[in-house]
Amino acid sequence: MSRALPKYNKRRVALIGGAAAVVMTGAVIAGSALAGESAGSKSGTTNARTLAGPGTISCPDVASQLPAIPASAQAEVDRNLTLLQTQIDEANKRLVDTVGQGGANFVQNAILGPLEDKRIATVNRIATAIGRTAEKPVGLDALAPCALNADGAAETGEEAGAGEEQAGGEAEATPSATATEGAGGDTGEAGDTGEADDAGAVGTISCPDVASELPAIPASAQAEVDRNLTLLQTQIDEANKRLVDTVGQGGPNFVQNAILGPLEDKRVSTIDRIAISIGRTAEKPEGLNSLAACTVTE
Repeated sequence: MSRALPKYNKRRVALIGGAAAVVMTGAVIAGSALAGESAGSKSGTTNARTLAGPGTISCPDVASQLPAIPASAQAEVDRNLTLLQTQIDEANKRLVDTVGQGGANFVQNAILGPLEDKRIATVNRIATAIGRTAEKPVGLDALAPCALNADGAAETGEEAGAGEEQAGGEAEATPSATATEGAGGDTGEAGDTGEADDAGAVGTISCPDVASELPAIPASAQAEVDRNLTLLQTQIDEANKRLVDTVGQGGPNFVQNAILGPLEDKRVSTIDRIAISIGRTAEKPEGLNSLAACTVTE
């Protein structure tokens, strides 16, 4: 037989029930807030992981494409094959270090382009070393270009907009710009950042004169040497234009990494071709690579 509760007990039960409801409601709200924080954290983690995975650089294997290597050339060839791997490792490190920088063409201009220039110079040295005592291999330059794997290319594209302002348009430039290298982006923004006076005060690029350091040039090599001397000047002109177009962009090492570094790589390759063309019918000039580095003068 049930007993009726006194009125004050009923009120007390009602109050306790209401307080429990409030506590439960608060728990639900707190749980929702925590769930939101957790989702946000997870999203941040995903973004960080995406930025940390720019892909890797893949290059054609040179060693497997070489002919029999004379014993006299083996050491030099081995050194340069090791250098090819070092260049890839450095480019992969730069790929990670510069995630989120530059415009849509940053990776091509600041990393892949300079890497190709370095590889051309290195495979040329391998071919020359073999050619001293055996038939010189031709066509190794075709193995110089490298590519970014699919994942890296996709992520680079996604990050292009985010880094454009920070890295300054190192991408659109002529340099295979290494950027690192800083590099690339919308050169239109360069005009907005720099005043006309600034553009006039960026200085000019000065490079050692190669023509005056050459020995007598055999008639059979004259045309090729002239073409490459003209190319050296074209490279300087393009670098000077980029110097003006990118005023105010990039960090403190932008000019070195995105303009002077890639220019030096191109000059090394061009100078090597000059030396090789002379060396076909005369004594090959040595030490010309010391003329590759350039500077900016105010």
